[in-house]
Amino acid sequence: MDRKLVRKKSARRQSPEQDAKTPRIRFGEQMREFLHRNMNWFLVVGFALLLLQDIFGTHGVLAMRRTQLQAKEVQQEIERLNEENRKLQNRVQHLKSDPATLEGIARDEMHLKRPGEYVFPIQPKAPPSITPQTSDAPKKP
Repeated sequence: MDRKLVRKKSARRQSPEQDAKTPRIRFGEQMREFLHRNMNWFLVVGFALLLLQDIFGTHGVLAMRRTQLQAKEVQQEIERLNEENRKLQNRVQHLKSDPATLEGIARDEMHLKRPGEYVFPIQPKAPPSITPQTSDAPKKP
């Protein structure tokens, strides 16, 4: 077994004469050969990275979808506020034009009265609070 190892080691060693005969490949040539052999893999990896960027990136498909949903929510909020604005403008117009409505608000909210009238405020009764009675003591017959 030792002989085999010795033979392998000696086979790997090259004499200086053999080194001189073997042409040395320059670094540039080695790099060109490496790139030529692996160009397909580099293209596949580059394409995969671009695809990931297009899907998950800051301006990718998912971000665009999220932005569209936010824009839709904001548009719905704007429509709701516009509707509320229209209702309030109608109420203001109604208050300006209808004296009976204005009088009702003055009486109910501000507790105002006409001269010669008497106001008897009546407090509404609070509904009785029903609390379940839990008894830990046994019932007597």
